Amino acid sequence: MGKCEQCIIKQFNALKSLSKEELISVSSCKTSKIIKKGEVIFDEGEAVNGVFCVRDGICKLSKLSENGKDQIVKMVVKGDLLGQRSLVSVENSNLQATALTDMEVCFIPKSEIINSLQNNPKFSFDVLQEMARDLKEADDFIVNMAQKSVRQRLAETLISIHDSFGVNPDKSLSVMLSREDYANIVGTATESAIRVLSQFKKEGLVSANGKQIKIEDIEGLKRVR
Repeated sequence: MGKCEQCIIKQFNALKSLSKEELISVSSCKTSKIIKKGEVIFDEGEAVNGVFCVRDGICKLSKLSENGKDQIVKMVVKGDLLGQRSLVSVENSNLQATALTDMEVCFIPKSEIINSLQNNPKFSFDVLQEMARDLKEADDFIVNMAQKSVRQRLAETLISIHDSFGVNPDKSLSVMLSREDYANIVGTATESAIRVLSQFKKEGLVSANGKQIKIEDIEGLKRVR
């Protein structure tokens, strides 16, 4: 998959702050792999001990609740780093990462990057900034779950997927998720997600063909209460 110092993907994450020498060192020890849709990248409770740089594709970060239901807390996309917390913590992962599409990732062991974290202030600051952004998103997620209706949360999810990942030539959302995935993102039962999507269709806000969903009235979705 090429050399880190020549890879354009690093411009989208904290790796951009590594020196050429550090990138060459990282490149010599990284492992690159193809991950198929549906495969688990790492599991809840697993020791990650490094970071994954996402070269292509999308994965979901989820946590299994006591009732056996997945709660999706974030989607990680091309250009993101996955597992950054393992760089500054010895704790095992509290989330599971699962590929939503076929993916290309590079794994950089913690042992090969910890020196840069300790001696390159720009790199360590960028990692901290990204972790702070993750924490803010987690705070927003908690507030949304507590204060917003399922209709609002699902409308915001559709808008977020539209804005973050774009659409296909036929204007359908480029990321195809199951009704269960949508339910797991907004924190509701699958039946409730199906019911709300049906309401959105009746209201002319979206149209659907199987897993393919097309937003017909994005301004209307923004007004959902």
